[in-house]
This record gives sequence, structure tokens and C-alpha cells, in this order.
Amino acid sequence: MTTLTPAAAPPEQGRVSLRLGGRWTRFALRRTGRLLVSLWVLVTASFLMIHLIPGDPIRAALGMTAPAELVASKRASLGLDDPLLVQYVHYLGNLLHGDLGESIGSQLPVSEVIAQRLPATASLAFLAFGAALAVAIPLGVLVAVATRRGRRRRTELGFAGTSVVLGSIPDFLVGVALVAVFAVNLGWFPVAGNDGAAAYVLPVTALAIGPAAVLARIVRVEMLSVLEADYVRTARAKRLPALRINLRHALPNAVTATLTLSGMLLASMVAGTVLVENVFAWPGLGSTIVQSIVTKDYPLVQGTVLVYGVIVLVVNNLVDIALAVLDPRSTIGDS
Repeated sequence: MTTLTPAAAPPEQGRVSLRLGGRWTRFALRRTGRLLVSLWVLVTASFLMIHLIPGDPIRAALGMTAPAELVASKRASLGLDDPLLVQYVHYLGNLLHGDLGESIGSQLPVSEVIAQRLPATASLAFLAFGAALAVAIPLGVLVAVATRRGRRRRTELGFAGTSVVLGSIPDFLVGVALVAVFAVNLGWFPVAGNDGAAAYVLPVTALAIGPAAVLARIVRVEMLSVLEADYVRTARAKRLPALRINLRHALPNAVTATLTLSGMLLASMVAGTVLVENVFAWPGLGSTIVQSIVTKDYPLVQGTVLVYGVIVLVVNNLVDIALAVLDPRSTIGDS
């Protein structure tokens, strides 16, 4: 009587799994190493940039009429009399313990100031990013389908010209124009602040217009390329509905190809909040960093610059990881 035993996995399948596992491990290690090096460069650059700016932050905080003894005592208490290398070592040590220092102007911990202002900046940036995607992806797809194979030439030219113009206007100029038209002249929205949902409309629009125009052009180009792919031609040959072909077969591949650019746009939109927040008096990190630069508040400037940099680095790394998950072939170049 013969007994049946489970069949062993083919040797080739085992080798493929090991290769995939090794490739993902190397990918993760490389991304982690690059992130750590980038963080060190960011910390060092922000420290040197602030400390090499001429001017006395203690004198700026205490005023020009403050006694020299009080200024000297304050400088000594903050360690600003120490050599630059000693200050740098102390700064790194404090960062490793989660200590960003104390604001010279407000006497509050920098981490507390950032915690109060970060939600306003994050909500503004992510709402603008969502608005840009919500406009750019459908618009790019519709224009691509409408202008495929040279059709509707006027529509293509109008779309290209408008997107180039909108994508090249700086965010703060868009913000100023929106304030002048919709807040001052028409009175439809608040001029400044973030009190209520209506206050988000103008700053979100100012941040989203440029990225939406750029992303729509990229989506159109990628969609045109996908629409001419062999598998899309096969789907048409099977007489599948056009809506199903465009949404189920073409759109996912076109959107995947634009994922990297979307992450870069999100990072740039986070950085763009600095100017837009000052146009709309938005109580976020952007207005905080400008005020701290004017008053030479070293710890607060360093903390806010570090937060902005970390957000940009983390977003870029998350995009790389998401792209690798959606398309594992993208990790081959890192192997």
C-alpha cells in the first residue's frame, strides 16, 4: 500500500523567493541608509546656516537697550559663547534625546511651539495635495481620451497653454491675486486666519493650482502612452466598453507612472506653505519660521527647518516604497 506525501516546492520557485526576499532586503537597507545620511546632512546644514548668519540673536530678543551684563548672561546660559563645534555636538546630543531647545523669544520649548503650529500647516498642505489630485487626474485623463491620435487639436493646444501658464505662476502671487479678488473686492472668503472651513478655500487653491496644472499634463502624457499599449488594443479588439477600458485597464497604469511626481509635488507643496501662510496670515510653521528668522531665534529656526526637511524626506521615501510595492521592477535598479 502506497502512501501519498505532500509534494515539495519546486527548487526554482524557492530560488525565486530567495531572490525576491534578498532584493527587498537590500532595497530597505539602502533606503534606510540614505534616509539617515540625508537627515544628518539636513541637521548639519540647518545648524551651520543659522549660526553663520550675521547678527546677535540675544540682542535682537532683549532689545538694543538691554544691559550688556544681561546679554552676556543670556548668551552664556544658552551656550552661544562656546566654540561652534561644541555647540554642534551639544545640539546633536539634545536632538537624540528629543530636545529641540528653547525659543529665545517666547521662552517656550521649540517642540511645544512646533506642536501648536504643525497641524495648521499639515492640514493646509494635505488638503491642497488632495485638491490637486482630484482636479489633475480626471482632467488629464479626459483630455488624453479626447485628444488621442491628434483629435481635437484646439483642445490640446488650449490645455497645454493654460497648464503651462498656471504651472509657472508662483504660489504667493496666486495667493495675492485670490485675496484681492475674492476676499477684498467680492468679500466671499476671509482675508486671513484659519477660522472655519471658508478660510481654507483661498490658501488651498493658491497651493493647489500650480501642482494641479503640472500633474494634469503628466497624467495626460502617461495616459496617451498607455492608451496605445498592446493590452489596451487587445481590450478594444474584444469590444469592451470604452469606459471600462479607460478606467479599469488604462487609468491604474497611468496613475502608477505618475506616483513619483505626485510625491515630489507633495514635498514641494509642504515647502510652499512658507510663503502662502505669510500671504494669508496662516498660523502655521511657515509664518513661524519667517518670524523667527527676522528675530534671529536660532533654536526655533533650526527646529522648524528640521521639521520641514524631515517631512520632505519622509514623503519622498514613502513614495519610493509605494512605487516599489506597486511595481517591484522599480527595485531592480537598486539591486
